[in-house]
Amino acid sequence: MIIKSLDNLNSISIKIANNISKSDCIFLHGEIGVGKTTFSRNFINYLQKKENVEPTEVLSPTFNLLYEYEINSIKIMHYDLYRLKNSKEVKQLGIFDDNKQTIKIIEWPKLIENNILNRIELKFSYMKKENERSLEIKGFGKWKNFKINEL
Repeated sequence: MIIKSLDNLNSISIKIANNISKSDCIFLHGEIGVGKTTFSRNFINYLQKKENVEPTEVLSPTFNLLYEYEINSIKIMHYDLYRLKNSKEVKQLGIFDDNKQTIKIIEWPKLIENNILNRIELKFSYMKKENERSLEIKGFGKWKNFKINEL
């Protein structure tokens, strides 16, 4: 799929947000600056608006490793694992200790060994045109047959 604008990316985040459950996980792959945090911002802000919560600033958790968002009964853990060196460091974060009531958004998930069943993976890639991105979507568990129509 080709993302041609920020509006296209926002539409994708909304479609995924409308199908998310409290125990699901979103893995975001791609180079620095390709759109992972923009997707996360759109996703979180959409859920905030949907729940009548004032939208907050959503930053990349690169240096903090984690930002948490409480949106009424929805809890979102937004991780960025870019600076981690090995799977032992990932395990120390306890990402999968609470699988039942937390939506997890994980940027740079390559060191994760214990993948949860219900997850959707988005792989963003740069294209020749500066504002366009390629997006590959792969689902597991309940997300296996999830499709987003071309935008």
